[in-house]
Amino acid sequence: MTKLLNKPLLKDRRRSLRKNSTPQEKILWGTLRNNKLGLKFKRQFSVGGYVFDFCCARKRLGIEIDGEVHSGIEQKKYDQLRDKLSKELGFTILRFTNSEIENDREKVIKTIKKIAQNLPSTYEGEGSGVRYNKTPCN
Repeated sequence: MTKLLNKPLLKDRRRSLRKNSTPQEKILWGTLRNNKLGLKFKRQFSVGGYVFDFCCARKRLGIEIDGEVHSGIEQKKYDQLRDKLSKELGFTILRFTNSEIENDREKVIKTIKKIAQNLPSTYEGEGSGVRYNKTPCN
């Protein structure tokens, strides 16, 4: 974990994850990219020492797509710890399985929209020159 906090290593990790996206990540990214849901999402976005598959920093919403590797006991424990720490940083985490992305994408999109709609924006002020509150995002 401590090695992941090294920004150059984290940057390399994000780049590698973007280059090696899973088919399910590509499917969901096709829907999230270019503000298609009215929100700006980034892929392989780091918060603290962790990398979310997708993140809307404005809403502090992280999205994870869980493949088979996430079904193991140790990985589940790691994911729970990671989610807990991300929540402590003010993020809401949504997890979807590969199967949900492949077979029920509309439900996944509706869930993302519903949750995002109910989250406050992290913008300060109004009008031009609006800036994000400081977030622990890298």
